[in-house]
Order: sequence, then structure tokens, then C-alpha cells
Amino acid sequence: MFHFEKLNAWQKAVALADIIYGATRRFPQDERFGLTSQMRRAAVSVAANLAEGASRHSRCDFAHFIEISAGSLFELLTQSHIAHRQSFIGVETLDLVVRSADELSRMLSGLRSSILDGTSKTVGSTKPLTTGRSGSLNAQPSTLNSSNTTGSPCPTSGPSAGARRSRPSAR
Repeated sequence: MFHFEKLNAWQKAVALADIIYGATRRFPQDERFGLTSQMRRAAVSVAANLAEGASRHSRCDFAHFIEISAGSLFELLTQSHIAHRQSFIGVETLDLVVRSADELSRMLSGLRSSILDGTSKTVGSTKPLTTGRSGSLNAQPSTLNSSNTTGSPCPTSGPSAGARRSRPSAR
């Protein structure tokens, strides 16, 4: 087992991707290259960015990938609301996605905090990382930002600032 597979946040992200894949199977065929594809890519991106970030040997790089993962999660949440408004998913599925996103958002915030505070286990090892303390779903973007104005030990330029998304952005 790879070390990122031991992360509770990664496990929850994969479970959320399963929910999204199941829900989007019932979308209209003409949405196959639209909302279906966007939601699936965003859901996969949440887990994929955690995996990629966990492979980094820099805490700042890992924290940056957690930020990207959180952005993909919020993107997925927005797309889920749109899918509900278009009657592609029911209120039960939307509620399940919202509850899962709420829990995962808190885990991501806590994981990022523990990475930057140095309270997690080592990055890039086979030891599991812990989530530390929980954050808030309603966290403002600045709490998930690696800016030095938040007291982050990470530079605002350099390797972590140039990290890329693991999937192309939706256009």
C-alpha cells in the first residue's frame, strides 16, 4: 500500500468519486461531454491531487496540492448544485454529495494545517499522515491559501507556487 492510500482524506475522496460516477451514469446522453465529464474530472482530481501532493518531499508542495484538491472539491460541489437544478440528480443525491464534501473539506483543512504546522508525520515516507485538527467548511479562500499573510511558512513563489493541476481545467 502506498502512503497516500493511508490518508483518510484520500479514502473519502475516492468514495466521493464513486458517488459521482454512479450519479452521472444517469445523466442525459447529451451531457456526456459537458457536466458529466466535468463532474467526473473534478471528483477524480480531489483524490489525485492528494496522491500527487503526498509524493512531494516538501511540506509546502504538499500543502499546495491540498489547496488544489480543495478547489476541485468546491468545483464539484458547484457542479452538483447545477446538476440538481437541471433535474439530473435528486435532492437525496445532492444531500449525499454536500455531506461528503462537508466532511472532506474539514479533513483537507485539518490536513493542510497539520502539514504546515509540522504536526503530521513525515511527508514522502511510508508512514501515514494524520489529519490533525479539523477546519471549517465555510473557510474563506485565504485559509486554504499559501500566502505568507496567513502565517504560512511557505514562499509565495518557487516550487509550490508553480505546482500544476493534475487535470486540465474546464473551459
